[in-house]
Amino acid sequence: MKQQLSKPKKVVLAYSGGLDTSIIIPLAQGKLRLRSHRVIGDVGQQEDLEAARKKALATGASRHTSKICARNLSAIISADLRAGAVYEHTYLLGTSMARPVIAKRQAEIALKLGADGLSHGCTGKGNDQVAIRIGLQSHRANIQIIAPWREWDIDSREDAIAYAQKYNVPVEQSKKNIYSRDRNIWHLSHEGGELEDPANAPNEAMWLWIVST
Repeated sequence: MKQQLSKPKKVVLAYSGGLDTSIIIPLAQGKLRLRSHRVIGDVGQQEDLEAARKKALATGASRHTSKICARNLSAIISADLRAGAVYEHTYLLGTSMARPVIAKRQAEIALKLGADGLSHGCTGKGNDQVAIRIGLQSHRANIQIIAPWREWDIDSREDAIAYAQKYNVPVEQSKKNIYSRDRNIWHLSHEGGELEDPANAPNEAMWLWIVST
């Protein structure tokens, strides 16, 4: 059973400008009638943050803020590498390293703005949502955390694309280019599409930083 939400008045959303976070503000406005502020954590992702800011405001954000976190992330990366922190002997925790840094900045901005809610676009099936939630709760224990993938009626990336098309929310993803990409100063990860089945090899067209050998 999906969680019954109370109705916060002001929410700070960790925003990337990707598919998942792009649809959250119009979705939340329709369900909760709330004011929303978006924050981007600059973790060295080398993406167009100014374009993301304009998109955030155009799709309904009351305010948009970018916070530079790359220096703090670099310190965490160094510590993790020295500790040999590798998940299941292969994955170098690139996404996990960034989550505590983003969560800290998001919670700080929520406190400054007097927000009574925090939101993120992590999907409901992976451990990424746990990492961001624990990070947020460590700084704002009693604030409501809204995770639309877990609590509302968006059950797949296809659903999210259909919602974006219905409400004219501009996104790069399509049914042919359905990947969720997470980029920072350390790594670039991919999720979705044929990667949902571990038996499938990655599509050659998805490589952006490297080439297949």
